[in-house]
Amino acid sequence: MVCLRDPMAIAPNPILLGMGGYFLLTLFDGRHTLAEIKEAYARQFGEVLAAGKLEELIAALDQAFYLDSENFAARRAAVREEFSASPERPPIHAGLCYEGDVRKLREELAAFFDPPHGPGRSPQHRGGRAPAGLIAPHIDPRRGGPAYAHAYFELMGCEPPELFIILGTSHYGAGPELFTATMKNYATPLGVVETDRAFVGRLAQRYSGGDLFADELLHRNEHSIEFQALFLSWALGTRGYQVVPILVSSFHEMVAAGRMPAEDPRVGSFIDALRAELAADSRSACIIAGVDFAHVGRKFGDDRAADDEFVKWVEQEDRDLIETIVRADPHGFFRAIDKDKDRRRICGLSPMYTQLELLRGRRGRLLKYDVAMEPPTQSAVSFASLLIE
Repeated sequence: MVCLRDPMAIAPNPILLGMGGYFLLTLFDGRHTLAEIKEAYARQFGEVLAAGKLEELIAALDQAFYLDSENFAARRAAVREEFSASPERPPIHAGLCYEGDVRKLREELAAFFDPPHGPGRSPQHRGGRAPAGLIAPHIDPRRGGPAYAHAYFELMGCEPPELFIILGTSHYGAGPELFTATMKNYATPLGVVETDRAFVGRLAQRYSGGDLFADELLHRNEHSIEFQALFLSWALGTRGYQVVPILVSSFHEMVAAGRMPAEDPRVGSFIDALRAELAADSRSACIIAGVDFAHVGRKFGDDRAADDEFVKWVEQEDRDLIETIVRADPHGFFRAIDKDKDRRRICGLSPMYTQLELLRGRRGRLLKYDVAMEPPTQSAVSFASLLIE
């Protein structure tokens, strides 16, 4: 069977297809007639498709919102309207990737801080300045919880920033827009994290490289900012600060061209606009990047399993990349990924590069590095938490 799932949840339910149905689906490209599709099926499987079966498949896919049709367009418009009408972005991964019940959630999050893998729960020994930036994972908290804890522990026991710019990885952005904002508050089971709507509005006016709200629907299902809001609400509560949620889409066209992202007008103008807006704001600020590092193994398209030898190479390459963050070198960071055209599939290239440009000259410090192995798919994902002074 082949399972189709829409990560944007315009089509709310997954659908399972047998190999015959999946073969037919590969021909639904807008260029084949129904007669041609039936002929291709007969050639492929050596039998004539039963009368009405193709039409039944089309109707089922359309009803489930998996075809580019009037039905799908109406569903997408309704989803967009519903999302636009809400003042809050709900915690849609609560109960899936972390506990939805508040009491159980507090216990779950607290356990991530426990030694030997976590930093501890007591910030009594800490103090001093808050970090200018944090790099935290966006992997499922149940796999990366201690790494999240090491990052957000740095906000506990010091005078916290009043403003957090959250640069989240946009996994589903595919249009020309590279930066996507929202004015919605981010709700968590622990309370609502307030978005600074005035700041977002001013940033949108300054930004000349695109429309920050064109793809706002991307925020609806994206987890990379949701998980940061969750850990912020755990570490600081939900009062005394505001956030600016920005999703950053892929820079891989720059990797393919070997061109520094800041040279792209969309990227350069965003960095300039956000830097200017931060300079004009008197509040203390921290820039958070919600990112993961390598994605390797058969699940991600490699022709070999993510075994110990492969993962050892990944870790060495990751640590070389992390060193460019430690020394505050966005140019070196990009070149370290560009040298092999992002062979390790760094799922955080765009937010981290943007963060490093915004925090030029501020050195970093590695807090925790880890790799989540996935034996059933012979794959692995690496991630890290870092503090930027």
